[in-house]
Amino acid sequence: MAAGAFAEAGADLELVGIHKRFPGFTAIDDLDLTIPAGSFFALLGPSGCGKTTTLRLVAGLEQPTSGRILIGGKDVTAVKSYKRPVNTVFQSYALFPHMTVLENVAFGLRRRGMGDPLAKAHEALQLVELDHLAARKPQQLSGGQQQRVALARAIVNRPALLLLDEPLGALDLKLRRQMQLELKSIQNEVGLTFLHVTHDQEEAMTMADTVAVMNKGQIEQLGAPEELYELPRTAFVANFLGQSNLFTGNVCASSGDSIVVDVGGVKIEVPKDRAQRHTGEVSVGVRPEKLMLHSTAPKAAAGTNILGPGRVTDVSFSGVSTQYQVAITGLGLVTVFAQNMVFGPVVNLGAEAWVSWTVDHGFGLLDEPEHTPKFSADTDTATIALQTRHELLAEIEEG
Repeated sequence: MAAGAFAEAGADLELVGIHKRFPGFTAIDDLDLTIPAGSFFALLGPSGCGKTTTLRLVAGLEQPTSGRILIGGKDVTAVKSYKRPVNTVFQSYALFPHMTVLENVAFGLRRRGMGDPLAKAHEALQLVELDHLAARKPQQLSGGQQQRVALARAIVNRPALLLLDEPLGALDLKLRRQMQLELKSIQNEVGLTFLHVTHDQEEAMTMADTVAVMNKGQIEQLGAPEELYELPRTAFVANFLGQSNLFTGNVCASSGDSIVVDVGGVKIEVPKDRAQRHTGEVSVGVRPEKLMLHSTAPKAAAGTNILGPGRVTDVSFSGVSTQYQVAITGLGLVTVFAQNMVFGPVVNLGAEAWVSWTVDHGFGLLDEPEHTPKFSADTDTATIALQTRHELLAEIEEG
């Protein structure tokens, strides 16, 4: 494809003080979010966190109870969905089965009366490397190819913002990973702003420049994928974005660059610049892949935390690595991921074991997670349907 054919950059997206309430529950609570133009932004969270509602608000499929939505600096809060410079790629593809691939991609251009729709459609298909299949029908394509056609159709009219609603969920694992790389490559080439909504942590971290972890209608933490993974601020982020071993205790010592936490009589050192709090009761953690597993007691050394002895209660082989569960008195279960460098487990089930890690790999959290949900799931279709019915009735009465 000729360089510069998709040269128009995306626009920034700004959500200001967004609230969204449905009858009986609140889905979004005072959300402020800015997504820079031309970025690949992932909104990550579990079912019911409010991410799908946020996407629907941006698309214009829902109206906020209060707050403003700005695209490229223009307030579009009251603008109808079909008038917004936004397109959406869904998990279901939504291709017309009776049309060819080329006709599917050109459909929106023709509806808008844009000039030379077929040439622009060919251009978009070249971008996703499917122009050679332009004459085929959707049912003659694989799932991955259909997803690329849906993507070509979404970007062909150069929207300021492209919304991706779990677009890879219907693909098998290998194809999903391939498409992750392809989506990122396409986004870099076209320069549009991508907002990707997903519950898949690996998908978000692989593709996005910036990830926002959403919980109970609010942004729990926002930053680059590596930053969120290496330095989670809360227990929710630490456990949702991968796995973590978390320990709670009181700070019993503090030096110039580290704190020491007493966890059931065991001392765990954490660097101050990786800890959110430095006094009182705190929670500290370490990722399972950062741990070393030992069959004999390791020698104490500066800059190293050591736990044990414990007993290996579970060994689970997963191909690339093996997961070990080690029960340590006073601390509970500690999870270790060990690379499979040799055949067979490093430590056998039931064996005595110790774990250690470099102090610089630990982190300290800001708070403990709440155990009671703040909001109900935002995927309650009956409630959304009721809300929509009320809005339609209100429009009829106004008319």
